[in-house]
Amino acid sequence: MFERFTDPARKVTVDAQLVARRLGHSHIGTEHLLLGLLGTDGVAAQVLGGLGITAGAVEREIVTEVGRGPLDTGDAEALGAIGIDLDEVRRRLEASFGPGALHWHPDPHCRGERPRLGHVPFSPRAKKVLELSLREALALKHRYIGTEHILLGLVREGEGLAMLVLTRLGAGPQAIRARVLDALRSAG
Repeated sequence: MFERFTDPARKVTVDAQLVARRLGHSHIGTEHLLLGLLGTDGVAAQVLGGLGITAGAVEREIVTEVGRGPLDTGDAEALGAIGIDLDEVRRRLEASFGPGALHWHPDPHCRGERPRLGHVPFSPRAKKVLELSLREALALKHRYIGTEHILLGLVREGEGLAMLVLTRLGAGPQAIRARVLDALRSAG
């Protein structure tokens, strides 16, 4: 299926993994795909931007809902009390070693003996969104899967954290779907 993805759609999946790592999450969920969509120049980002949806607002909602990974707000506050700015530590480590430098996963072949930076798996719901993006592309008679199809897949799946966040930010599924289809008609 990934062979049908446009370069921006592939970037969405790569960025989703980077975001999941940066937030310390153990899987790539629909929320990470949403943030990946907002980081592209594709139809999805244009539609979401037109609805007033920003990456910053989405990330704040995600962190409010599920928090960050191993070191969370309580840890940051405790470290801050002794003069350690956890966000600054993360920023410096990622500047030196790359995104996700703090998030290590055990290598299953080493039985957890040696940590390594590992692949962050897609959640079942995120996999479903990607499958639905293919179905959306086929229904529109497109031979490719673009960012617009991933966004339509998020809307069609409708149950993940991404749709909860979008709804909270005032972008309901019907409005998103209508805007994507309008954008595709305008472009074609």
